Amino acid sequence: MATFDPRHVSQLLALSTPNVSDALDRLGIEGQPARILPIYPCAKIAGPAATLKVVPYGKAEESIVLGTLRAIVKGGAGAILAVDGSENPEVNSFGGVAGATAKHHGLVGFVSDAVVRDVDEYKGYGMPVYCRGIDQKSVRGRSACYGYGIEIRMGGVRVRPGDFILADDNGTVVIPIERLDEVIAFAQKVKATEERVIAEVRAGADPVEAHERVNYDNMLKAKS
Repeated sequence: MATFDPRHVSQLLALSTPNVSDALDRLGIEGQPARILPIYPCAKIAGPAATLKVVPYGKAEESIVLGTLRAIVKGGAGAILAVDGSENPEVNSFGGVAGATAKHHGLVGFVSDAVVRDVDEYKGYGMPVYCRGIDQKSVRGRSACYGYGIEIRMGGVRVRPGDFILADDNGTVVIPIERLDEVIAFAQKVKATEERVIAEVRAGADPVEAHERVNYDNMLKAKS
């Protein structure tokens, strides 16, 4: 079951993935898988990762259907199911039954570097889903479960159980749990700096001068 400080969730939900991405850049952390986007207009999500790796049928023995359900139960309330579907990216990695199960067990969302199906069902019960597209075919006979509760690579980015995920309209970011506090702190600084620049421009300041006052161009590399 997921164990985490709920303050981290609220802090992340007050930020955007671009804020966090900038913090990851500043701190030299790889955590920005590309093009994992909301599959329908849904809520921003933040929480610890519950991991699952999907492989083509025959490359592992465990049923993908049962493996996914076990991963959901192991993840528990507050978690986000994160799927490495890189070896089978064109086959559905999450379906309606899994979504309903995840909702029932209190998971807050799903992210995958593969495709999904049953979008209408996610909409119906409010399960936020972030992935790389839609495909209607069943996983049965096409995919197998390599493992869950293990380190995976999602969009090439390392994800371990308990690492934090934030996903919104701009995409998905992964934050190593041991770096979470410093990433949040710098992301908050990024947000505050950008809000200051926007406020000054709206108040009539010269936009170039407003940017230069906060060293905006260099804030991701300058020591501060």
